[in-house]
Amino acid sequence: MRILWLCNIVLPAIAKKLHMPESNKEGWLTGISEALLKEEKNKITLGVCFPVQKEMDGISGDVEAETGTEIAEKITYYGFYEDTLHPEIYDSSLEERLGRIVEQFKPDIIHVFGTEFPHALAMAKICQNRKRLLISVQGICGELAKYYTVGLPSDICKKKTFRDWLKRDNIIEQQEKFMLRGANEKAALMLAGNIAGRTAWDRTVLEKYLETAKYYKWNETLRSNFYGKNWSRSDCEIYSVFVSQGNYPIKGLHIALRAFPKVLAKYPNAKMYVAGDKITAYESLKEKIKIGTYGKYLLELIRQNHLEEHVVFLGRLDAEGMCERLLKSHVFLSASVLENSSNTVGEAMLLGVPVVSSEVGGVPSLMEGEKEGLFYPPEDENALAGQIVRIFSDEGLADRLSKAGKQRAEKTHDAKTNYERLLEIYHEINLCV
Repeated sequence: MRILWLCNIVLPAIAKKLHMPESNKEGWLTGISEALLKEEKNKITLGVCFPVQKEMDGISGDVEAETGTEIAEKITYYGFYEDTLHPEIYDSSLEERLGRIVEQFKPDIIHVFGTEFPHALAMAKICQNRKRLLISVQGICGELAKYYTVGLPSDICKKKTFRDWLKRDNIIEQQEKFMLRGANEKAALMLAGNIAGRTAWDRTVLEKYLETAKYYKWNETLRSNFYGKNWSRSDCEIYSVFVSQGNYPIKGLHIALRAFPKVLAKYPNAKMYVAGDKITAYESLKEKIKIGTYGKYLLELIRQNHLEEHVVFLGRLDAEGMCERLLKSHVFLSASVLENSSNTVGEAMLLGVPVVSSEVGGVPSLMEGEKEGLFYPPEDENALAGQIVRIFSDEGLADRLSKAGKQRAEKTHDAKTNYERLLEIYHEINLCV
């Protein structure tokens, strides 16, 4: 069986061969690809295509996938040019580029990972038999657009910094771009014969597409760094909170910052660590020119609430850095105003880090409130702070959440189970064509 993956990123093994920077995103794809190729009985030939810069358009070749010291079969790879900096703009020339790849590889099944970029729609358009097309949903752009400004003052949404004016990218314009991405996403899903999701929430959202497409439940396997390690309260930085991302409003960092003074009222030495791009950088002239309205608003919240000594921006972390930071943290906080299935929530649970999360989207499919983690209503700053304080003040609660969360995540993200499930999906699709 010949399977062609359409990915948003270059797999690390391929990036290494091409001397490209290795992405920290979607690292679980490496494990799945190696598992598919390792077992001869699968009889699977795997191809992978991914967006590249213009000068690398059309690049192709083979790369050997390593599993430990073993060498698996080769992955055939293809690069195609796409303007990933403007994912709201559909480029019809993608259809020709992807068409050449499909013609060359001749797949039995095309598996598209994610609907966030125009290449998903382009592939759906050129796929001649929709029953051979499987689209895995991750975030759902059309839904994210609806919630983009939740918890933000209306005047902040309308403001523009020099950077926003130059890029036409203030908060309202960012929301409009998500709406455009949602329209492309909807068009792609309408052309799919098969859709894979992983939560009760995405199953409900996708219901309108399932008159013509079949839905498959498929949980994700997480990055290998997060398996086999255990959080301990005695080894962590007591009264520390970790937020894995705050680059844009959906992640709810503004809500977390407004809530944190209430935590400090009980625990004056508490700290919040934030990973991801440092969108609040504002020291040099260059940084002042580059800052956007959302970054500037976060800075204002920090200053107004006197959080300068309590909030630490870490910058981008690779998988190992993320794992290390989670293990050091007393609490992992997911403050998103909407999530489907947060991989970082899964990674925290897998390590045994106590989790506090907004009760949104598909997160309730990952953990049971009060048993495996603590929920709070989105936008409720008092409840958010209260749940963090509960864990800080109750060692027994922290330990119970740690154990139960880890046990749940080990089932949800079991590599062998999820790999076997993917094989089942592929074989079922292939038999039905």
